[in-house]
Amino acid sequence: MGIISAERVFEVLDTTEHVQPTGTKSLDRLKGDIELKQVRFSYVHGEEVLKGIDLKVKAGETIAIVGTTGAGKSTIINLLNRFYDIDSGEILLDGHDLYDFKVEDLRKNIAVVLQDVFLFADSIYNNIALYNPNITKQDVIEAAKKIGAHEFIMQLPGGYDFNVKERGGMLSSGQRQLIAFIRAYVAKPNILILDEATSSIDSYTEELIQTAIERLTKNSTSIVIAHRLATIQHADRIIVMDKGKIIEEGNHYDLITIPNGYYKKLYESQFKNNL
Repeated sequence: MGIISAERVFEVLDTTEHVQPTGTKSLDRLKGDIELKQVRFSYVHGEEVLKGIDLKVKAGETIAIVGTTGAGKSTIINLLNRFYDIDSGEILLDGHDLYDFKVEDLRKNIAVVLQDVFLFADSIYNNIALYNPNITKQDVIEAAKKIGAHEFIMQLPGGYDFNVKERGGMLSSGQRQLIAFIRAYVAKPNILILDEATSSIDSYTEELIQTAIERLTKNSTSIVIAHRLATIQHADRIIVMDKGKIIEEGNHYDLITIPNGYYKKLYESQFKNNL
């Protein structure tokens, strides 16, 4: 068993990096304009996941991307972070080609909150600040108050010094999500991405999560990917994707008035008991 495990470890160590850090342009602060021009991408050669995506996001705008599993929603954020390189097309940030920027500078300007929040066996404070010397405990406390999580943290033994144990096992799924929101808030990102960040929350923290999302998205360009349509109804625009293409676009009220529209059907299926 040890030999088998070692072989798997060496297989990972020997993996060739797909993304080549070719960018040389330093990036301090982004304004937040994003543009995708005829972007095509495939994880497996010959099987396109994105099929010529055209999308513009203005600085400070909040857009939501919805669609079924496999539509290409999360792929877009993977490409923005340069976890993968596109097959063809262009991705522009503030009018500059994404590939001109240094990868480390690019990722410092983008905060991502995922569905599966990873917390270390450490204090709440260290899980938020991530040992960044520029983030003080007072910064974390102020951020927690803005997000609406300060009260629940102070109820824990030791407050901000409470050890959440491996993968945050001492906290509920909703509480772990709130910690991730505070982590993103203190980073002061120019671009914020929430990828299915509300799909595993419990009823106790649902209202706190909604407040956190509103405050997080207030001062940054925000992309929200969600299955729960209740969380994205107030987005500036909603992008509906299916099979790697954008098939509908507009705000919530525009989309629910489209006869036999894709978004309208999604909305009615989730809220049929309230209609």
